[in-house]
Amino acid sequence: MTFTTLDNVDDAELRVAVRAGAMFGDHANLLPIFPIEFEEAQRELPIVFRRGEGGGIRAYVLLGLDRGENLFLDGDRWATRFVPAIQRRGPFALARGEGDEAVMQIDRDDPRVGATDGVALFRDHGGDAPYLEHVRATLHLLAEGAQSERAIHADLEAAGLLRGVTLRIDLGDAGGYELTDLLTIDQAALAGLSGATLERLHANGLLRAATMAAASLGNMERLIELKTLKEAV
Repeated sequence: MTFTTLDNVDDAELRVAVRAGAMFGDHANLLPIFPIEFEEAQRELPIVFRRGEGGGIRAYVLLGLDRGENLFLDGDRWATRFVPAIQRRGPFALARGEGDEAVMQIDRDDPRVGATDGVALFRDHGGDAPYLEHVRATLHLLAEGAQSERAIHADLEAAGLLRGVTLRIDLGDAGGYELTDLLTIDQAALAGLSGATLERLHANGLLRAATMAAASLGNMERLIELKTLKEAV
């Protein structure tokens, strides 16, 4: 990877392809998301949590049952309206420039950069084109999410809302799966919140986030359906 600063003069004609694939990190059965993404993610994908080696907790969308399997990809495109921000950013990143100002960079080695079928980054008469506006907003979402996720997940755990689970999935003749080392929202604990804890989580928006993460598990049925169809081919 070779990240350099994006320049609206030198890169005025640069185009970038919008596509997904294994070489871009999309072929994963778990991709991290931030709590700020829960509202969109929960409409289509199951949200689970995992504890890292250092004890910190991260949220993920579950995309497949086998390692490297994303059942929500259709060729080089996502088949969902929601795409995790970490993948939606494409070959772009934010860096700190002079005066601690955020500067957008682009990976010149990424094969999507300079593709003839790509979309424009800048308007003909100056300013960001819609795709670059979208990417810029995504990068700022990632920066904001990285600053707040640790505290949010620690708060959910402190409130007793995360519980360890093993997801057992039966595919009939195609076999079965056990997904271990996962955490999910404990719906009984969520329903039983009261007093100061309930008021605090409601006030800081975490009650809504926890509710959405819990509701997202209903999307497991769609994931199992897609896996069953894949195994039948």
